[in-house]
Amino acid sequence: MERRWWKEAVVYQIYPRSFKDTNGDGIGDLQGIIEKLDYLSYLGVDTIWLNPVYRSPNDDNGYDISDYRNIMDEFGSMEDFDELLSAVHQRGMRLIMDLVVNHTSDEHSWFIRSRESLDNPYRDYYFWRPGNAGAPPNNWRSFFEGPAWEYDEKTAQWYLHLFTRKQPDLNWDNPKVRDEVRGIIRFWLEKGVDGFRMDVINLISKHPGLLDGKDSSNLSGHEYFANGPKIHEYLRFVQESLGDRDVMTVGETVIADLDTVAEYVDRETGSLDMAINFEHVTLDRGVDSFDPLPLDLKALKDCFSRWQKKLDGRGWNCLYMSNHDQPRQVSRFGDDRDYHRESATMLATLLHTMQGTPFIMQGEEIGMTNVDFPSIEDYRDVATLNYYRERLAAGDNPESILKRIRQCSRDNARTPMQWNNQDNAGFSEAGPWISINPNFHSINVKREVEDPDSILNYYRRLISLRREYPVFVYGSFSEIQPEHPLVFAYKREFEGSRLLVVLNLSGKECSFELPEERSGRLLIGNYDGRQHITGTLALRPYEAMVLISE
Repeated sequence: MERRWWKEAVVYQIYPRSFKDTNGDGIGDLQGIIEKLDYLSYLGVDTIWLNPVYRSPNDDNGYDISDYRNIMDEFGSMEDFDELLSAVHQRGMRLIMDLVVNHTSDEHSWFIRSRESLDNPYRDYYFWRPGNAGAPPNNWRSFFEGPAWEYDEKTAQWYLHLFTRKQPDLNWDNPKVRDEVRGIIRFWLEKGVDGFRMDVINLISKHPGLLDGKDSSNLSGHEYFANGPKIHEYLRFVQESLGDRDVMTVGETVIADLDTVAEYVDRETGSLDMAINFEHVTLDRGVDSFDPLPLDLKALKDCFSRWQKKLDGRGWNCLYMSNHDQPRQVSRFGDDRDYHRESATMLATLLHTMQGTPFIMQGEEIGMTNVDFPSIEDYRDVATLNYYRERLAAGDNPESILKRIRQCSRDNARTPMQWNNQDNAGFSEAGPWISINPNFHSINVKREVEDPDSILNYYRRLISLRREYPVFVYGSFSEIQPEHPLVFAYKREFEGSRLLVVLNLSGKECSFELPEERSGRLLIGNYDGRQHITGTLALRPYEAMVLISE
């Protein structure tokens, strides 16, 4: 198997607004990231994924970009960015940027000019269509609730926005748009960044007819705006824009099944190094992302196994269970009350022992949890606020809406990083832009650094083992006893080394029969007192163990 640095990487995702504030305005900034780089070195990660820091009016917290070549004032300056990049590289780490080129802000100069007149040279940078004020051009729905079209009074036409109305979609069929994107990519590569996480990149090719969706679901039209007819051509264009630089490309691929993603990351014909897929984070959702359902553990196991087997030798997996768009993983897939440490470390073991590159969302390594905000006034996420307004208008009970929001909102992952148990969790000297999770007194970096048995120090050991043993990275995958309802167990094999991973995914005690070839030593486990590995294991709630034989 071909060895590449991005396969061996452990990626740490930083949401700058919520990481560390140094100038006292309640908003995280680039100097705050610089201040905490030694902490990331202590943790052991070697690659940072930086959520958008470009100039933006912040309708969607930076994913609505008004200037791709400047830094958001709240975060600092381009000099601050240059200092950050240099400090990252001095520590032997890498930095990848968030590339958001499916859409811009409606305050970007391209769109401002585009809406000036029907014959403006920038008009075709976006999707404009005629129609009456009350009748959108088609029935497509936005990801953030409501129609995907906004009527513009000045030119009496509609423009397409698959996200908020302030995020108009770029028209990649226009070669001038593609040239602009190439310029953006090369600008940041020349600064020395080490790759890109590409936001909703599989939406950049729309079906030319912009036809009505075949149903009226919450994502009506997705068959015409996702994985479109020119998607591979446009992804190759992005790949070619990188030149011969040895950089990482990670594509966020929404509404894409396993076969589709496999084509994107195919090492012979694909154009992405890896893709952020969504299948496993939709298993506990119904009609939309605010419709929580009980998690079927067997379905979760089957999902991970299929992705492991499909991409083995063909592509590469992106391993994650939480990020800035998903609730906290210990609250969602574990138990953040009775088995907080046990379930957090079990989930960490899962993500760091499968084939692929692990992604750690800031705070995940200390077991940060969902937040139980009492009022809709406490939320900041545009998708959450839109959902609340739409469901309220539909007649839903306000408290029932809030109950779903508390479990599912993206703001769960966006509360400030909990550094210590002092004022504002050590995040800022001022009141933060969004409230701190009240449990920061017991869940914080300072406390966990000092506790050798903490979640944080378990992550450190996992990352260190992944560095020490190539089988963690490159080993083949084969599941053991896939029919077991609670235990996910699998073998990894590479160049004479073999790992056996046994994970109790539940809060129940259960038994598990080890395979006959059970010899090996315990590399890591999240419970003490496991002296002898016998044929039949009595697994404790959320127990995880990794054995190795060489």
